[in-house]
Amino acid sequence: MTRYAEVIGDPIAHSKSPIIHKFWLDALGIEGDYRRTHVLGDDLAGYFARAKDNGDWRGCNVTIPHKLAVMDLVGDPGGVRNTIGAMNTVIRGEDGALIGTNTDAGGFFSPIAGLELEGRHAVVIGAGGGARAVLFALSRVGIGRVTILNRNVLKAAALLSSFGVKGDALPIGAPLPAADLLVNASPLGMDGQPPLDLDLDPLPEHAVVYDIVYAPLETPLLAQARDRELDTVDGLEMLVGQAALAFELFFGAEPPRDRDEELRALLTA
Repeated sequence: MTRYAEVIGDPIAHSKSPIIHKFWLDALGIEGDYRRTHVLGDDLAGYFARAKDNGDWRGCNVTIPHKLAVMDLVGDPGGVRNTIGAMNTVIRGEDGALIGTNTDAGGFFSPIAGLELEGRHAVVIGAGGGARAVLFALSRVGIGRVTILNRNVLKAAALLSSFGVKGDALPIGAPLPAADLLVNASPLGMDGQPPLDLDLDPLPEHAVVYDIVYAPLETPLLAQARDRELDTVDGLEMLVGQAALAFELFFGAEPPRDRDEELRALLTA
């Protein structure tokens, strides 16, 4: 049998993670595989129970909607529950122990590491697992203020409080403040999901618009930002960044990031 990892979620057919990991496996000449598996919420516990006994299974990435529920099913030696509060990666130890972690925060921050965000104002859309990773990263670089837009305003306010970040929570559809960074950390705008309808006019000319959605890659939010000639970051940047951290955990090798342009061409073909 071949050792393998996979990505799980509901839905999952849109995931580009297998393309990324298989590209790196081939580039490094590693014998292995990476798959996508549709896992419903009712079978999440059963999935991990089966994985625990599978010596060929190296681990999995976890996507919508399981990033919170998975925390109740795997070990947490790094204290992810009490920091980020969401897991997107699970690895299997040699003894069969399942350990959860989060590579989303590092993947999110990597493409904006050059921005001066200390003391600045960010807007984050959403209050789920993706938003938790974003807020964790922003809190670590000293963001000055965060406005969260979410359907459930109380949930968004509680999220701000849990990360000790100053800011406010508003309903989706509220006018945007003149922020330096706008991040869509929700599924809105993704294929099969409701659209994200925002007026970007309040954003200043130096603002950066970042959409973690990558299916479609050119979301209406990014298209609108480019029409305004704002700097943008698309969802592939975060996807590849978090995948690189997970790949090393799964297969014990650092991916060849010097071939990112080739990988991006493959992902957008």
